[in-house]
Formats: sequence, structure tokens, C-alpha cells
Amino acid sequence: MSPSTATIQLSVNGENKTVCVPPMKRLLDVLREDLQFTGTKEGCGEGECGSCSVRMSGELVNSCLVPILQAEGATIETVEGLADGGVLHPLQQAFLQCGGAQCGICTPGMLMAAKHLLGHNPQPSMAEIREGLSGNLCRCTGFTRIFESVLSAATIDADATPQETHAR
Repeated sequence: MSPSTATIQLSVNGENKTVCVPPMKRLLDVLREDLQFTGTKEGCGEGECGSCSVRMSGELVNSCLVPILQAEGATIETVEGLADGGVLHPLQQAFLQCGGAQCGICTPGMLMAAKHLLGHNPQPSMAEIREGLSGNLCRCTGFTRIFESVLSAATIDADATPQETHAR
């Protein structure tokens, strides 16, 4: 390790990882370049669009604004961690069925923001969905299909048996 790098330990999607990188390198870049979790996308690079949203120790963050040093010991959840093996998460399935995904740049961040919302409010109203996703921008769908996707996923989740819910 050189003086310009730091050894950082974190968990990404349930896997323990260690990286030796400059301490101010963005979490976004470490995820994509060093750990090969390329599902997280860069939209604006300024924390304005939410495309790079991930969950860090249970909180939704814009990974483009987080220096990797702040992620030391953190638990990171990315879009790659949503599916269970080959089985899509209900949010992913709903985005497919309702047309909530278009070009794919905002979709990972939208999915992570929606997961965060549903984790705190499993049966949100449409107004609560709009509020919960307000930090995420999309230039393709006009948001209606995204909101409908989240509402559909909440219905799927509400209909799941406790065992199915636990398996996610």
C-alpha cells in the first residue's frame, strides 16, 4: 500500500471485499472499475440524478458523492444484489412487465430507491412513491410507468407468502 492509497474493507451484496485504492476515489468508481459491479450507472456525477443510487448500511446514497473511505466497513447493496440467482426481484419483474425501464441509465438507481422505499413502506400510495423516488431522474419514460412498476411490485410483495418474502 502506498501513501496515496488506503485498504478498504466492505461488503457488497453479501460478499466481503477488500480494495486498495485512493481514499477519495468515489464509491461509484470502486464499484464499477475495481469490483466489476457495473450495474450502478453514472448519470450526472454530481448527485443530482440518482442513477448511481445504492444502499449503504441501509441508507440510500448517491455513490458518485461518497468517497470510498466513508464506505470502510459498510454494507453496500447494488442492483446486482436484487435478483436471487436467476430469479428476478419483484421490482425487477414489475419494471419489465409495466415498461418502467427504457434506456437503462436511471433504472438501477430507480430500482434501489424503490427497494429502499418499499423496505420502509411496503404499501405506499402513489403520492408516497412519487416522493420516495423524487431524487431520481428519468429522461425516457415520463415517470408514469416507473411509478406504476413500483405500485405493482408492492402488490406482488403484499401477495407473497412469508417464506417467499424471506427468501428475497
